[in-house]
Amino acid sequence: MAFVTSARPQAWRCQNAGMVASPERSPAAADAAAVAVAVAVAVAESPGCLPGRAWRLEGSGRQLCDELLAEEVPVAMVYNGISHAVMLASPLDLEDFALGFSLSEGLIDRPEDLLDLEVEPATADRPSPGLSIQMRITLRCFMRLKERRRSLAGRTGCGLCGTESLAEAVRPVDRPVAPVQVSSAAIQRAMAELDAAQHLQRATGATHAAGWFALDGRLHLAREDIGRHNALDKVLGAAARTGLDPAAAFVAVTSRASYEMVHKTAQAGVGLLAAISAPTALAVHTAEAAGQVLVGFARAGRCTVYTGAGRIV
Repeated sequence: MAFVTSARPQAWRCQNAGMVASPERSPAAADAAAVAVAVAVAVAESPGCLPGRAWRLEGSGRQLCDELLAEEVPVAMVYNGISHAVMLASPLDLEDFALGFSLSEGLIDRPEDLLDLEVEPATADRPSPGLSIQMRITLRCFMRLKERRRSLAGRTGCGLCGTESLAEAVRPVDRPVAPVQVSSAAIQRAMAELDAAQHLQRATGATHAAGWFALDGRLHLAREDIGRHNALDKVLGAAARTGLDPAAAFVAVTSRASYEMVHKTAQAGVGLLAAISAPTALAVHTAEAAGQVLVGFARAGRCTVYTGAGRIV
C-alpha cells in the first residue's frame, strides 16, 4: 500500500480494503458538522419536521443554512371503508385529528360513535404519498354519512373545499354552548402559555396551534399543525377523548377566527374562542347566533371582544 503525502494535513480512516487519506477538518468544516449534528438532534426532538437547506440573504451577503421544515402529508379520512376526505396535515396526533374532525364535521355525535381507529402508513403493497386513517363508526352515523357524502380536498388555508351546496357550506350550530365567564387576564395568560407550547412552530416557523384552557387561563392541551383547522380539530379531539368539560374551558388559536373555527368550537360546546388575529364577518355572525364569546387580536396587553362582551369579567 502506497502512502501519498500532501502539503495539506491528512488523517487516515479505514474503508473496506484498506486505509485511505482523509483531510483533517478545517474550522469551517467542523462548524458545519456541529450544525448538522444540532439539526439532527432537533429533528429527533421535534417530530413533524424534516431537515432541509436554504440560502439566507441578509444585506449584501448570503449564507447556506441548515433549516427545519414542517412536514405536510395527505391524510385520508376513511369511514367504514369509504374515503370521505383527504386533508393536508402534519403527521402528528392523528388519533386526536380523526376524532376531532369527525365530531366537528358532524359525522359522529359523540366519541363513542367512533368504534375503532387505525392509522395506516404507505407500504410496498399499498404505495401512497400519505397516510390513511381507517375508522369504523356506528351504523347510524355511517348511514347518515352516506346520505350527505361529499368529496373534500383539504388545503392548509381552506376549510370548505368540495362542499356541494351553499346550505351545507354555512351550517347553523345545532347544540348549546357553555355560558362561560372569563377574565381578560385569563385570556392574556392563555395566549402566553399557548405561545410557550408551540415547539414545532419554534423549530420550523410554519405551523399553527390551538389550545384548550381552564377558565383561569391554565393550559390543559395544545396541538400544532400546518393547518389552523387541523390544529383545532386535534385539540377538540384530544379534549373529547380525555373527557374534558367544555363548560369549564375555552379555546384559543394562533390564527384568524374564520367561520369554520367558530363553528367547530361552538359545535363542541365551547363558549369562548380567542384568536390572535381578527375574525371574519361571517364568524362574528355565527358566534353571535350561537351565543359564543368571540375574542380577536388577543395579544400581549390587549384584545377585542366582538360578541358576548358581558361575559368578559
